Parts: sequence; C-alpha cells; structure tokens
Amino acid sequence: MSTPDAPVIEIRDLHKSYGPLEVLKGVDLVAPRGHVVSLIGSSGSGKSTLLRCCNLLEESQQGEIKFEGESVRWRGEGHERHPADRAQVTRMRTNLSMVFQQFNLWSHMTILQNVMEAPVTVLKRDPKEVEEKARHYLAKVGIADKAEAWPAMLSGGQQQRAAIARALCMEPRALLFDEPTSALDPELEQEVVKVIKALADEGRTMILVTHDMKLAADVSDHVIFLHKGKIEEEGPPERLFGNPQTERLRGFLSATAA
Repeated sequence: MSTPDAPVIEIRDLHKSYGPLEVLKGVDLVAPRGHVVSLIGSSGSGKSTLLRCCNLLEESQQGEIKFEGESVRWRGEGHERHPADRAQVTRMRTNLSMVFQQFNLWSHMTILQNVMEAPVTVLKRDPKEVEEKARHYLAKVGIADKAEAWPAMLSGGQQQRAAIARALCMEPRALLFDEPTSALDPELEQEVVKVIKALADEGRTMILVTHDMKLAADVSDHVIFLHKGKIEEEGPPERLFGNPQTERLRGFLSATAA
C-alpha cells in the first residue's frame, strides 16, 4: 500500500526498448511530494519515453516503478513483462494527470465538457460537483470565459490551458507535462509558462519534459539531463545551468542558447 511520506513517483534502474532499440538504459527518477522535476536533453534522448513510463502508458522491460511507496506489480520478464494488476494500474494512472504537446481536446465537446469528462466518466463523480470544480480550474488558468466555447474557437495557448484545467480537474497527486509549450508560438507559449509557474509556486508535484531551459531553471527543484537513454548529469537547477560538470551538458546548453 502507499505511504504518505514516500515520493509520489520513484523509478529505479528503468530499461525500455522498442524491439532491438534500447531507449532507456537504467534510469532513476525520484519526484518527492511538492517538488518539480524537469527532464531535459536532445530529441531522442528518452525524455518523453521516461515520462510515459511514469504513468504506465509505456511498458518497461526492467526496473522498479513506485507510486507513493507502492510498487507496480509485474508478471513476465523482458519484452514479456506486463503489469500484473490492471486495477492497480488504473488507480495509479488516475492520480497522475498528463498534459501532452498536442492538446487532445475533444472537438465535439465544449471546453467545460472536456474538463468534466474524465472525473464524471472515469471517477464517477457527481456532475454538479465536477462542474463547479471545472469552472474553478478554468478560472485558475485564466479562461473562465471560454467554458462554453468549442476547442476550434480557441488559440493554441488557450487550448493548452484548457488541457491543464482538464488535468487539474482530476485532482491528481502529480502532473506530468510532455513538452507543453513546444507546439506554440512564443507569445502563446508565455501564457502556458505563466500557468505552469503558478502551479509550481503552489507546491504541486510535477514532472516536466521541456525544451524551455528558462522554464526548467525557474520552476524546478531538480533537473535531469538525459543523453542517449542515460542520465548524463542531474542536480539542482542552479548548479546544472550555472556550473554544468559534463562536456555533453555544456554543449547542449550552448546549443539551446544559440
């Protein structure tokens, strides 16, 4: 069973392959309650795969995944390894809300309906109570006036903020962000960055995959630099960005600053 003082997410020696292609080669990650962990690195380094393994959207071949101290139970080994308890997976996943690069809003539902959908259908919560919370979270991300609008009527930044409100409405233990600003132009990107910073200031547990080094530096308690499926360097943002220890990280930061 879960323990309240345990990290929300803890991963040890995680290996993930797609056939012969090894994407994660023994990665560790710990996200304590109330902390923001950012994953940075070049395209193909394994960042998004690691994030998707956190909430079991991807199945790994080796290693331990814990949610609030409770280990995922597995059966089989290697590429035959799968979660042994689907109910456990569902319970864990409903407490880990993910915000994707593409907004993934239902086009045939209003913004309010999009935000309400999962708590009502998955968690079986009372629609009236969910609507009140949904409107609260839409206000929180600054688009209360868009509740009755259709997704196509919103800008990209507004749609991503709606996606964040949808994630918040599940009232998860942690938020997982997969490049939440990379599909946006710079002006709209700042709308979403502002929301993410406000959530970090509230002490929410978050794991953030991002190409935005300033965002990672501003909101993170811990930063992990991945290179070819391994952790090349990790630590507090002031050290990683202010005094990188490895040549690879120095090169990466130099390239992203160019």
